Amino acid sequence: MAFASRNDDDMMSEMNITPLVDVMLVLLVVFIVTAPMLTNAIPVQLPKTAPAERTEPLVISIDAQQQLFINKDPFPRDRLAAHLQQAKANNANLVVQVQADKEANYGEVAALLADVEQAEITRISLLTQK
Repeated sequence: MAFASRNDDDMMSEMNITPLVDVMLVLLVVFIVTAPMLTNAIPVQLPKTAPAERTEPLVISIDAQQQLFINKDPFPRDRLAAHLQQAKANNANLVVQVQADKEANYGEVAALLADVEQAEITRISLLTQK
């Protein structure tokens, strides 16, 4: 900053911005303090509800030898469609998770998905590894 000699007759032509910075900092502090209070301005008492019923998903697995498993238990392929229909009848919100070995026959996996579709199960997940 350069200092210049000043005569008493000359007017100062530079603006002093220090008061402007002070005002801006005060406004910033006011906004920081009041902003969290504005988001919770409406007091609302929320009702309490019972937790939603969570059911375990039905996990269907196919290994590399085309063997079928339901929840880690061996299961015959010819009884799968009937089992899925019965499970859907017992639980309308049934969730099915399908996991197939990467060496599993694509046709077997497609047939399994067709059985799930025929049982009118709409909540289905295909499990993979990261």
